[in-house]
Amino acid sequence: MALLGHRPPKTAPTPARVARVRVRAAGPWPGLALAASGVAVAWGIHRLLPGVPMLTVAIVLGLAAAQLPGTQVWVRGWARPGLTFAAKRLMRVGVVLLGLKLSLRDVLGVGLGTVAMVLVVVAATFFGTWWLGLKLGLPGDQPLLIATGYSICGASAIGAVSDVSRSEERDTAASVAVVTLCGTLAIAVLPLLQGPLGLSDAEFGRWVGASVHDVGQVVATAQTAGGDALGEGVLVKLMRVAMLAPLVAGVALAVRARSARGAGSAGVPGERRPPLVPLFVAGFVGMVAVRSTGWLPDAALDGAGVAQELLLAAALFGLGSAVDLRSLVRTGGRVGIVGLFAWVVVGGVSYAGVCLTG
Repeated sequence: MALLGHRPPKTAPTPARVARVRVRAAGPWPGLALAASGVAVAWGIHRLLPGVPMLTVAIVLGLAAAQLPGTQVWVRGWARPGLTFAAKRLMRVGVVLLGLKLSLRDVLGVGLGTVAMVLVVVAATFFGTWWLGLKLGLPGDQPLLIATGYSICGASAIGAVSDVSRSEERDTAASVAVVTLCGTLAIAVLPLLQGPLGLSDAEFGRWVGASVHDVGQVVATAQTAGGDALGEGVLVKLMRVAMLAPLVAGVALAVRARSARGAGSAGVPGERRPPLVPLFVAGFVGMVAVRSTGWLPDAALDGAGVAQELLLAAALFGLGSAVDLRSLVRTGGRVGIVGLFAWVVVGGVSYAGVCLTG
């Protein structure tokens, strides 16, 4: 019989428990410092090679940091909380600032034909890609996230939708990697097709804006055909960016409905559901309204643009560091098929739209 007051001996803490305690004590700062270092390197590479978008370099660096033996333990240990913070929180701030690139004046100036083209391109790409991803059995939320990235604005849209859909970080990271890779390939491939497709510079710009994912990738691709192509490309691209708010609201509504059904079937009072319009999406819409007033000076808009790119670069570095290459390789064939299909759909539908509205 145990003696009164006798206390069982304390067990020695395991190495894994010690590591977790140390990670919690360190907080997000090691990961944020690593992300900042990655952004600095990405910025330097972009300065040396202006044709390579900084956001693309950032996700490649994050991917490399997670795989190299010398940095793997650091990235998956002490740096993980800060990298996750960057991938989620800084992405939200970047999406809010993205709204300052778009004004209602720009939207009203493109004409109903271009607006209709953008709506058809977004709808066809989104639903077609989502359907194929589900048919091929891509894991988790990858069908939804890849469809979002291709149809709206690449990594920024994936980050926004993954936040309201409560997607796993590995699904978000894998989707960003695939969409970024295809958008980067477009920089090299699309300019070669301008002549064979018989597109003028302005038409080529509209085609690029309607079919390439990230704003930086649109700039890098459209500028190869001159200033007219660049202006048209950015304008059409920003029209696609404007679709981000209604898409995120739609996903949030679907998540709320699913949560309500799940709570009802379990007989448990409803769990906390995501807001119909998340705060950062409301911020995005608010920034569009602010830009539309014309009150902000060019210097403020330029500064916000730089901040937005740096924040998104840090977020993409964090997402890249979460990519599990072994898991990505296992689904690589199916992901490749979905990516190629989405690329053909968005390119083909947007080309037809440019020809019809030209």
